[in-house]
Amino acid sequence: MIVKLIIGALLLFMVFNLFKAMMVMLKNDPNQAPMSKFIGRRLIISALIILLILLAMATGLITPNPSPY
Repeated sequence: MIVKLIIGALLLFMVFNLFKAMMVMLKNDPNQAPMSKFIGRRLIISALIILLILLAMATGLITPNPSPY
């Protein structure tokens, strides 16, 4: 259960960084952080989510659905 909460929180943080990058792109303010900073965070978080899912499946904390229907 805790793994699912962590994955959900990371997904929300990833979406937050996506919208933050959009706001930086739309404002085009030279004093703000570059958009690539937020896109890079999003990339790192998505890789972390994939690794966390694979690790949780390998240790048996979560189990995949055996049948698609």
